[in-house]
Amino acid sequence: MLGGRPMQDWVEDYRRSHMNRWNQLTHSIGIPMIVISLALFLLSPFISGLWPWALALFVVGWALQFIGHAIEGKPPEFFRDWRFLLVGTRWWWAKVTGKIR
Repeated sequence: MLGGRPMQDWVEDYRRSHMNRWNQLTHSIGIPMIVISLALFLLSPFISGLWPWALALFVVGWALQFIGHAIEGKPPEFFRDWRFLLVGTRWWWAKVTGKIR
């Protein structure tokens, strides 16, 4: 549940705004890059030289997503509701596991 709605409803809304295969591809690459970058940012105080890699992954991951939205011609869902920032990883997992096309 997120905001009183089942997570599957959020994922379905997210899926509908990502119908173009190129947008799906950019998100399939960009979302894990962003997630990995966040983990690297958390580790960077303990591992020297890690933060530039984290920053690069973060910037490129977001750039890929915005490129995908430009191709699709639709704005990112989080422009409409910030909670969609939490849904992208669930969409990615459903995509990777074959639960959605």
